Amino acid sequence: MNAPFDATAVLGRKALAHPAPDHQVAVIGLGYIGLPTAALLASYGWSVCGVDVSQRVVDTVNAGGVHIEERDLDTLVQQAIAAQTLVASCEVPTASFYMIAVPTPLGTGNTPDISFVEAAARAIAPKILPGACVIVESTSPVGTTERVAAIIAEARPDLVVPRDGGTEEADIALAYCPERVLPGRIVNELVHNDRVIGGVTPACAERAAVLYTSFVKGDCLYTTARVAETVKLVENSFRDVNIAFANELSMIADTIGVDVWDVIRLANRHPRVNILQPGPGVGGHCIAVDPWFLVAGAPQAARLVRTAREVNDHKAHYTEERIRALLSAAPEGKVALLGLAFKPDIDDFRESPALEIAEALARTHGERILVVEPFTEDLPTALAGTGASLATLDAGLRQAEIVVVLVDHTAFRHLSPQDLAGKLVFDTRGMLRR
Repeated sequence: MNAPFDATAVLGRKALAHPAPDHQVAVIGLGYIGLPTAALLASYGWSVCGVDVSQRVVDTVNAGGVHIEERDLDTLVQQAIAAQTLVASCEVPTASFYMIAVPTPLGTGNTPDISFVEAAARAIAPKILPGACVIVESTSPVGTTERVAAIIAEARPDLVVPRDGGTEEADIALAYCPERVLPGRIVNELVHNDRVIGGVTPACAERAAVLYTSFVKGDCLYTTARVAETVKLVENSFRDVNIAFANELSMIADTIGVDVWDVIRLANRHPRVNILQPGPGVGGHCIAVDPWFLVAGAPQAARLVRTAREVNDHKAHYTEERIRALLSAAPEGKVALLGLAFKPDIDDFRESPALEIAEALARTHGERILVVEPFTEDLPTALAGTGASLATLDAGLRQAEIVVVLVDHTAFRHLSPQDLAGKLVFDTRGMLRR
């Protein structure tokens, strides 16, 4: 990679005497975004320290291993550790760039919980040297980057921290750059997707772009931090609203007695109609969560976004009730639930409607529940002790009288009518019609 970037050229302040940073980049949080980003940066020649609160995660990465399933990630981490461009630690080092990639879950009442981001900012603050750049990647409610700035400013009164609309020269840079990747394709999309870089000031955006332009082949688009925060929430809310229409349409179709898959197929022949495919709900840490952040910022205005979230959450309960009706129709029979992940061909169960449905059914019909999930070797903790069991596809089909497709994993797509002959079948994904 190129020689280290001269921060003072962008920040517009005189060079200050300070020791060299331990690493060029510190990635705070080694989860589904942080670890691939850290490994990718290391593969492009940056000296990277990945920071995580879990000693187990740190030890796994330092041994050249990975704790998450993601295509090409294991090879990338192994090569970076071998090349000594990546190291993991529980301690925050001094660095030129700090990237915050920690979780932002929902709290009580679907309110955003940014406590992990705040904790990361507090951990970074004592280590920051003049010229450093702090970038928030965690999906966050609008105003989070400003909150990070306030935390750093409070902890470090010796530093001039940039402010939105401020004109004074700053000692450090602050920016927000949301990830926009697809699980299963994270490494590829980190490189090839366009990135939105929102600076607290224009100079901050330019500083952050130094990091992203070193590996991103897509366009890097500059804006403000608040706009970038909103962009991320809008992207996932758009998808949630469109999925909600498909899910609501499937419930309408059930009520009026028509085949939703035929309706969608034929309606989509209209040149300006593109209805998505329904499912048992919406999962993942993005689409199932981020719209609530937008609602939290404008609760009276975000009526459609709120309704879409409620429709998609309700679809999981609706699906559960339909499965219960099948269990009542076959009172001695077992049900094989195909899939627990929130989408096909990944091991990510976060916010998964399939897992939510399986948990609810297992609480009342434990021993009748057979879970078929090729991306796990163990029954999830929430199902432990319920009597539900993990089964192979062959064993599930052999033992069950009811088969429910909750996730259309590739491993299930070969199923034919002969494989399901004599069974009650509920296909929430339309997989068997393809």
